Amino acid sequence: MDKKLKISEIARRTNLSTSTVSRVLAGKANTSEAARQAVLACARELGVMNGIAAGRLLLNNLVIFAPQRAFDERSDIFYYRVIQSISKALAPHEVRLRYCALEELDSDANAFIARMSEPDTQAAMLLGIDDPHIHELAADLAKPCVLINCRDRRMRLPTVAPDHRAIGEFAADYLFDLGHRDVVTVMCLRRYTMDLRLAGIKEAWQQRNLKFHSKRDLITVPSFSAKEAEARVTEWLDNPTHKSVPTAFLVGGDFMAEGTVRALQRRGLRVPQDVSVMSIDAFNLPAIQDVPLTAVHVPRDELGVEAVQLLQQRLIRPQAAIGSYLINGTLVVRESVRRIRPERRTAVEREGLYDV
Repeated sequence: MDKKLKISEIARRTNLSTSTVSRVLAGKANTSEAARQAVLACARELGVMNGIAAGRLLLNNLVIFAPQRAFDERSDIFYYRVIQSISKALAPHEVRLRYCALEELDSDANAFIARMSEPDTQAAMLLGIDDPHIHELAADLAKPCVLINCRDRRMRLPTVAPDHRAIGEFAADYLFDLGHRDVVTVMCLRRYTMDLRLAGIKEAWQQRNLKFHSKRDLITVPSFSAKEAEARVTEWLDNPTHKSVPTAFLVGGDFMAEGTVRALQRRGLRVPQDVSVMSIDAFNLPAIQDVPLTAVHVPRDELGVEAVQLLQQRLIRPQAAIGSYLINGTLVVRESVRRIRPERRTAVEREGLYDV
């Protein structure tokens, strides 16, 4: 059955005009919700959905739920850029994008239900929302919903996120491959995603048969700010129990890396000549005080694009298996990390080999 015959068959079964069926399957907005649902249901029954072009989005209204700071570039540039990437991915389609602020935890369930229950809400994306109750509601409301950089512990909702654990392990491995063994990690552990990165870093230590001691090898910072990172790193450097400066700092964000570089420079230490500094981020500050920053880029713009694609798959195949799509990081080599050359020692010494 060719495309024209399938449209005619759907029109006959739904008692709708062929032009209405065509508009629905083309993702156009000028159709009623009742007609849209009837056409899509019939199209799935006839197997038409599997042949629809991947670039065609079968909805016209989408709501993004995210923490309030995500809508302000100055408050959270990472989430702000993710939202911008979603908007850009939707630009070729007739999709009205709306926004609703929710707390990461202890979210307003009534506000979520009210917005999801609106007739115009055909689908949703939850960005950085960790509240399990909201995840349960999203699954129960039976409207397509995709999570971004968060996870549904009951595994009922599809997710797209950076592979935080693998990114942490990869970053630490890079330093180890360059000969570093005395590495201090600077992290803000305010969210489970950072715990995953730290777990990956510890895994890299274990694979090298190195013991990770949190009191010695980890500096925790309450936020991602440069000022607080500088204070914590300075405190660590001033601690008399730390007899030597490490060869490298692995830092969980660019602003924290800026604070780390400041703390080192105040001690008269040069980056990378005396100490290497590597970041896990590298979007916000590619160069810190003329120091080009080596880093592992955490996927950001890719999250929005892949979330739109994942939502499209849920619309085409609502009964398909639900899973998590984890995106790898990207290594960006600049100048803030140097290779550590192993000390060369001769097998024997010229003098003292034999009794005189």
